Amino acid sequence: MESVKQLFLSSRPISWVNTAYPFAATYFVITREIDLVLVVGTLFFLIPYNLLLYGINDVFDYESDLRNPRKVGIEGIILKPALHKLTIYSAVGLCIPFVVLLAFLNDARSFVVLLAVLFFVVAYSAPKLRFKERPFVDSVTSSLHFVGPMVYGLFVAGGADRSALPYVAAFFAWGLASHAFGAVQDIKADKDAGIGSIATSIGAKNTVRFSAVLYLASSIILLFRGTWIAQVAGLTLLLYTLNIVSYLNVKEKNAERTNIAWRRFIYLNLVTGAVITISLILYLK
Repeated sequence: MESVKQLFLSSRPISWVNTAYPFAATYFVITREIDLVLVVGTLFFLIPYNLLLYGINDVFDYESDLRNPRKVGIEGIILKPALHKLTIYSAVGLCIPFVVLLAFLNDARSFVVLLAVLFFVVAYSAPKLRFKERPFVDSVTSSLHFVGPMVYGLFVAGGADRSALPYVAAFFAWGLASHAFGAVQDIKADKDAGIGSIATSIGAKNTVRFSAVLYLASSIILLFRGTWIAQVAGLTLLLYTLNIVSYLNVKEKNAERTNIAWRRFIYLNLVTGAVITISLILYLK
């Protein structure tokens, strides 16, 4: 049971909805159907996908996690070395049945998209590739972890056309901003471990400002879409800018203090998700 508990915590339960929701909402809005693809895809992006994403990260980031004081509770765990092989086998093994079933349920083009999404999940943390240690590539890859399920949902629902691009762009900008800001609090731990990131590359202050600009961009893209639901989402996303604005001049020696805003960010996702969900319900009536 202890092993199951560790795997559960490694999958970051607080973040499950962040990957399952983009797929489920995108697919349902386009198809207006609750079918096998929706159920299988949502379950896949809810648990197996997150165990693969965060489990591999916990395995190959073990040494740096030991130096990171925030790797406790909802922000992550220090995965015991004895569980590393089990974590990898469990993550891959749990994903395979879902991936195979989704391959049969959808066309080849959608399957290629799914494989691309999974590649970036693995490439972020896996040895040799380690996209997470490549400044700016780290933020791009992290954003794709959340935008990927949305894009996959567009393809399997048959709605992957130009009209969806502004929404994908807004979500992508949000993901870039979120990863970049999250990296600020880890500057000291990453430098001590010899790990590069967008924040270690351009510094704490510049990274926070970079994030603020991207958060604003994501809001503006939606505010000018012309539909009330997009405008509600755009206004809601402004909360993310407000969340980090007090750190625009943060110094590197105080970078760990941004964890306060990062913890707010985790719960802010639930608030914005609730607002957007209620708006979608009203919009689809």
